[in-house]
Amino acid sequence: MCGIAGFSVDPDSSVDRTLAAQALLAGIAERGADAAGYAHRRPGVAVSVHKQRTGASALLDAVSLPTDATQALVHVRDFTKGHPTILANNHPIRHGSVVGIHNGIVVNDEEIFVRYRLRRAAPEMTVDSEAIFALMQATASDHRALEELTGTMAAAWIDERDERTLHVARGVGRPLWLGRGRCEVFFASTRAALEVVERALRLSLRTVELAEGRALHLHGGRVAAERRFRPDRTYREKSVLPAVRAPHEGSSCLARLAALSAA
Repeated sequence: MCGIAGFSVDPDSSVDRTLAAQALLAGIAERGADAAGYAHRRPGVAVSVHKQRTGASALLDAVSLPTDATQALVHVRDFTKGHPTILANNHPIRHGSVVGIHNGIVVNDEEIFVRYRLRRAAPEMTVDSEAIFALMQATASDHRALEELTGTMAAAWIDERDERTLHVARGVGRPLWLGRGRCEVFFASTRAALEVVERALRLSLRTVELAEGRALHLHGGRVAAERRFRPDRTYREKSVLPAVRAPHEGSSCLARLAALSAA
């Protein structure tokens, strides 16, 4: 059970980009401690990816975003497939022009690679999540391709071929919440993570849980488009893992975030 989060903001937003990413990381920290990472994009610059094999508490102080960043992805990992000692297996995952994060399980990932004659981004990679972003690379981020996946999914990605858009999608079996500000849109695995953002940034967000089978295009701090797709509902998890996997990471990060936001 991983945690995902991120934001799209208008270039003129007064939100502190670094503090926003730190708040999101602290908010989802309890959902996994096998690895943590984040990515960001600023106008005219390639996506920058940072990840490490630690819990969020070891990354929080090192998080740094440029003041003109307009998009960010944040992830904590509780791994199922693709050992975290292989850094390429950890999130954010890059496949070609696509950089993405995922919470869930893709059970037909190897089939996807064979069907579309795709290769792994790195030879040692085995993480199932890469199949999502390989599909987005192959289809120019066509949300309908998500119907090819079997398993559970909440995901977000940036496609460098489209400078404006941050993509957010929810399939089945994993939560995803959206929080809208005046010129900002945040997303996270839990509503509680968005409440952390509100306290840290002194914002008021309109929050809603994204429905299953929805894909959003976020542009400049607003929802520019909402699309529907039909996720495969045949998969049944043999056992459901608890959402809170690393409570010590959550409490440690929230305490540190309180000090950072006060400063």
